[in-house]
Amino acid sequence: MCPRSTLNHSKALEGVHGVHVLPHSPFAVKEITQHGEFHQPSSCNTSGTAVNQQLLMQVWQQRPAFLRPIQCSLHGDEHLIQTAANVLTSLPFIALGMQAPRKDLNTKLYANSLIGVGIASTLYHSSRGKLRRFFRWADYTMIATTSVCLSRALSNENPKLLMAASAVLLPIQPIMVSAVHTGMMEVAFAKRALKDPDLRMAHNVHKMASLLGGILFIADDVFPKNSYLHAAWHLAAAVGVGTCNKLLE
Repeated sequence: MCPRSTLNHSKALEGVHGVHVLPHSPFAVKEITQHGEFHQPSSCNTSGTAVNQQLLMQVWQQRPAFLRPIQCSLHGDEHLIQTAANVLTSLPFIALGMQAPRKDLNTKLYANSLIGVGIASTLYHSSRGKLRRFFRWADYTMIATTSVCLSRALSNENPKLLMAASAVLLPIQPIMVSAVHTGMMEVAFAKRALKDPDLRMAHNVHKMASLLGGILFIADDVFPKNSYLHAAWHLAAAVGVGTCNKLLE
């Protein structure tokens, strides 16, 4: 039996001066079996569900950094002209996706992902309030998706473990995924340009656009007050992406 059922208020003691009837017993009640084992009564037993949930929360909070979601930067688009510039410079990615080669399934996925980048960027820069944070995440994720699709379109011999890890980390660490697959693309582009003279001009333009885009990307974070650095980065990135389409022709 539970202590609550055994310690009912005694009517005989009610009203007696100096007597205080406690509603709960300070002693724990345990049941002893024939084998000498102690068992907590089921109705009085503290549920282990809450304890398990706390342990799971502690493990989740101590997870490695690469399993933590990205912290999206939400600066920019402070006035209508800046928003218009960022939206207009997002549209070239849609045009590049429409013009990209569509020879097989992998190239079609890459072309459609480019269109998705332009749409996600447009939605982010034109959004306000709580939706802005979601579209910022969608923007990063679509960029990472495009890098994975391009890597797959350039070569079907990518390690399966790498592609599986990229798919898992894509919604959590899209910047990391983008960096890995962009690096693979740069290596493939350089090797192809050495063998094919027709690609050297496109590769040189790609290197210049990528360098300028990297500088503008960093400057956009260092100087957030500048209204048009992000739009300039859009244009540099679009030129770099446009040269990548030469690899798929």
